[in-house]
Amino acid sequence: MNAVIQPTSSSPYLRAVAASKRARWTLEHDVLRGRSLDLEHKYLPDSLSLANTLEFLSPNERRFMSQVQGRSYANIFGLVERFINAKVLELTQHHFFGDQVALEALVRFSDEELKHQELFRRIEQLAAEGMPAGYRFLPEPNQVARVVLEKSTWSVLALTCHIELFTLAHYKQSIEPDASLSPLFKDVLLFHWKEESQHAVLDELEWRRADQALSPEERAKGVDDLLSLVAAVDGLLQQQAAADADYFSHHLERALAEGEGARVRATFLRAYRYQYIGSGIEQTRFPEILFGLVDEVESARIKAALGPLL
Repeated sequence: MNAVIQPTSSSPYLRAVAASKRARWTLEHDVLRGRSLDLEHKYLPDSLSLANTLEFLSPNERRFMSQVQGRSYANIFGLVERFINAKVLELTQHHFFGDQVALEALVRFSDEELKHQELFRRIEQLAAEGMPAGYRFLPEPNQVARVVLEKSTWSVLALTCHIELFTLAHYKQSIEPDASLSPLFKDVLLFHWKEESQHAVLDELEWRRADQALSPEERAKGVDDLLSLVAAVDGLLQQQAAADADYFSHHLERALAEGEGARVRATFLRAYRYQYIGSGIEQTRFPEILFGLVDEVESARIKAALGPLL
């Protein structure tokens, strides 16, 4: 029988547990506090929504565009946390009879992801109460989770690490500095960021642990799976961007000119590709981790596949 691993005071898993305890918050008492989402503020900053690039939109129309995108932003986070939580629960089995602090860190991770799913469900409910009828969120979380979880653990952890890292970058670089955002929506993303910070650490630890067990052929298969997942993400983004652009245009108080409508649709897609793909490549240490794990041949394949999306 393997000896139980005793964590040291410098264990990254131990630090993650300590961070989880410090960051702990409750949905009603700390975040929502009986508040509603108002329509007088933006939900996402211009650096993420790209609404400010459409010079023909009025300030009110740009604000509405940020609200539509913010609503989908919350729903997409709720969706990805469905498969992230399932994968984290799967990973706990590797620590059942080993490092119990690592096990605790992952169990806490799972518990927090369940709470985040509830948080974003509540935000969707609040958004629906104030925004015009007709909004549709097209991806089905369980269906997406099943597709993702069919892929190799290496690729799922790579995608998860990417998501967690761009979440942190979005908040610190774009959301926190913007005083014009909805106070409630900003608090939602603040408290989400507080717990995602240690999740990103655990993602990298588990990704590196999984990588150490792979042969070069298995790692190449992991790259295949990762590129397939990125393509699937882009497919979902194309569908949701089109639906959101139509919803936005339909609820304006004026009809857009033909060229304006085309630019709105293109900007929704460009914003979503940046939010969920490009920003993780350009604003985080994800490429450093990824390209540190793969060889030059696989690096070239990845760069060639990502190029058209960035």
